[in-house]
Amino acid sequence: MVIRAAGKVALACVLALALWTASAQALSLQQIGNFDEPIYVTSDPGNPDRLFVVERSGIVVQVENGSAQTFADLRLQVDCCGGEQGLLSIALSPDFDQSGRFFVDYTGEEEPGEIHVAEMRATGSTALASTPRNLLTIPHPEDDNHYGGQLQFGPEGDLFISTGDGGGGNDEHHNSQNLETLLGKILRIDPDQAGVLPYTSPAGNPFVGKTGRDEIWAYGLRNPFRFSFDRLTGALAIGDVGQDAREEVDYAPAPSLGVGANYGWNCREGFVKGPATDEPSCKTTPPGRFAEPIFDYPHEDPGGGSAHGCAIIGGYVARGPGLGDLYGRYVYGDHCTGEIRSLFPTLPFASLDRSEGLEVEELNSFGEDSCGRLYAISGNGPVYRLVGPESATCPTVTPPPPTLSFVGIRATSRRVLRHRRALISVFVAPCEENRRGSPVSLWRGRQLIGTRHLDRVCSARFRPRISRRSSFRATVKASSNYTAAISRKLTIKPRRRHKH
Repeated sequence: MVIRAAGKVALACVLALALWTASAQALSLQQIGNFDEPIYVTSDPGNPDRLFVVERSGIVVQVENGSAQTFADLRLQVDCCGGEQGLLSIALSPDFDQSGRFFVDYTGEEEPGEIHVAEMRATGSTALASTPRNLLTIPHPEDDNHYGGQLQFGPEGDLFISTGDGGGGNDEHHNSQNLETLLGKILRIDPDQAGVLPYTSPAGNPFVGKTGRDEIWAYGLRNPFRFSFDRLTGALAIGDVGQDAREEVDYAPAPSLGVGANYGWNCREGFVKGPATDEPSCKTTPPGRFAEPIFDYPHEDPGGGSAHGCAIIGGYVARGPGLGDLYGRYVYGDHCTGEIRSLFPTLPFASLDRSEGLEVEELNSFGEDSCGRLYAISGNGPVYRLVGPESATCPTVTPPPPTLSFVGIRATSRRVLRHRRALISVFVAPCEENRRGSPVSLWRGRQLIGTRHLDRVCSARFRPRISRRSSFRATVKASSNYTAAISRKLTIKPRRRHKH
């Protein structure tokens, strides 16, 4: 009886494996164009058929209805293409269709290798007249590799950034475990606050006001070249490129998203010991304190169709239409083998890893459009859409018209002692759940005094110094759900202290 039961189990496993393999063979690649060293692809948040292909040299190409045109040209700003340098990715703001805002990650020309995260704005169908507004500069002076380079908006609306450990081998520059540097990290910034002094980090960043940099979200990474958020659950998935032994997938469910996590490099590489086990930082942080990957694979081919390679290319959890049983699986690949594979990210150790039966030569990135369809990018030029056995037609969604916003402004007193500070309160309505935390700005004439985030009662407070008669207004920007709004004018006069 035991032998028969075991036989049935074994037969069931074989049949299941056959079904997984058969379903994987139903996946195919549909080429959408050929480009000059493409390195990333994304889409308009409101139009999945309007694609943006990032070329490493600094060009962003817009592809729509079978035609392609230059959308943005950053070649004067981008240092390319030594080592792994260049324009590495872009992220379009969720309100892109209203604001035209998008963000770029590139290595700079003035200081070669220096990482820049900058904001740009599109007018109509191009951003050719836009100059990048630098939000964050990260020195990277030693080697020309390990830049990270992914930008993604998180589920809460802030901008996440990946950085490599500074290059070289074994994290020889001691960056990944060092909270005083932004290299070897996942960062999180508020794009409305970045580049404005004084800078305010998003609420919830784990090292604000502590030893370390305020922008750091997680650390202990070697080269998280590509990471993504599950569009259904919000979970964070990171493909961290390994060194000599293992390639790894790190996974952090929502809502915590791995806040403050130490992913272990260079004390750990995948599930095994890393090259720096004798360093003090590795001894003082017990192995149990590291966030272990959910999956790793070796460089040597273990046989049996198992994953192997030399540089993981992180991808996305498949949530788009038409992909059959790929739905819910994390799609990833390897730069050296070109093989596209997938796994269930929520299972212990992702034990149902499989090949999808597809290879892309010089695979260097995946992409996702706003419908959830997935793309694979070859550094040799082709960009492909992953096509499954079913129709991949995206549903047409008509967004509701924006709700009118109202901004109120008031002061505790209209007269303040000269050179003292006034207390000004700003209120915004309506203030539904997705409006809370939105930024509101205070202006003195045309001068921006500052930007604050609304608190839980939809208000923000400012304390400008009053040296002369001053008129203030408060503003909120437009979003996909709300219109822009401006308050009435509030005038505050200085007064002298009475002498007795």
